[in-house]
Amino acid sequence: MDDNQLLRYSRHILLDEIGIEGQQKLLDARVLVIGAGGLGSPAAMYLASAGVGRLTLVDNDTVDLTNLQRQIAHNMERVGQPKALSARATLAAINPTIVIEALVERADEARLSELIAGADVVLDCTDNFATRHAVNRACVARQVPLVSGAVIRFDGQISVFDPRGGAARGANQPCYSCLFPQDQPFEDVACSTMGVFAPLVGVVGAMQAAEALKLLMGIGEPLSGRLLLLDGLRMEWTSIGIARNASCPVCATSAAPGAPPSPGEPVR
Repeated sequence: MDDNQLLRYSRHILLDEIGIEGQQKLLDARVLVIGAGGLGSPAAMYLASAGVGRLTLVDNDTVDLTNLQRQIAHNMERVGQPKALSARATLAAINPTIVIEALVERADEARLSELIAGADVVLDCTDNFATRHAVNRACVARQVPLVSGAVIRFDGQISVFDPRGGAARGANQPCYSCLFPQDQPFEDVACSTMGVFAPLVGVVGAMQAAEALKLLMGIGEPLSGRLLLLDGLRMEWTSIGIARNASCPVCATSAAPGAPPSPGEPVR
């Protein structure tokens, strides 16, 4: 790190758990953020400000006036522009010293596998089950940890799915499909019909960034094997343990008993 970087990241470096070594890990890291909307906006902004060396944003949508109530990476001047490009401009203004790649595309399975192979951590900030399961399958196949978040109305949720296993992270970690089976019928719920309380996407998106940073630096205890649910009206958190499903078609292996039933999943 040069003198400017030491100054820019000094508040991280002052933390014993991070220090210069931890900050250097962030500078060397590659993070893939899929979705540059309500969750992807705050998540990517915190990852950029924290100094993640290479950020890749993937989103095929354009900025709409209705997005501006909660998608803080965008502004009025960018209505009609691709969200990935709009978010890249915001992140570059926050931290011009990192590499930010914006991909205006809807990645299919093969493309997801290619993109995830080049990442150290993946953040799923999307809003539909098909994409979530495709991302999960690619993360499991590529052995890359996944940070998943979702928000709808006044409810939010977040978890980490780390397929790398090992004693340090605990064996038999579940994947996203263990919690929400990919062959189980779910109805995608859209913000356009259900609404969403704007600050909650900021809360969950920021937490996704925090979990990603922890994974990259190897500090603290990640949310692997736990699902956090947020009731925004009562501002209460509920933590649910998640066990691996021994018959999961994505990560099938021996699973711990006692997996909780799958709750209905909110979307951003």
